[in-house]
Amino acid sequence: MSKIKITQVKSAIDRHHRQKNTLLALGLKKMHQTVEHEETPQIAGMIKKVAHLVTTVK
Repeated sequence: MSKIKITQVKSAIDRHHRQKNTLLALGLKKMHQTVEHEETPQIAGMIKKVAHLVTTVK
């Protein structure tokens, strides 16, 4: 599987708790932090839920 880089570009302040928990599950704890994950259907679904808060690079 290929790797995907996920960077948080918007704050989680004043967001629904489910979106905050999704960011934490992805490993994103603060702004402009980048994490790398395998591109799986589970990760893709999590990215889709917080797409307005993150950017992705394959």
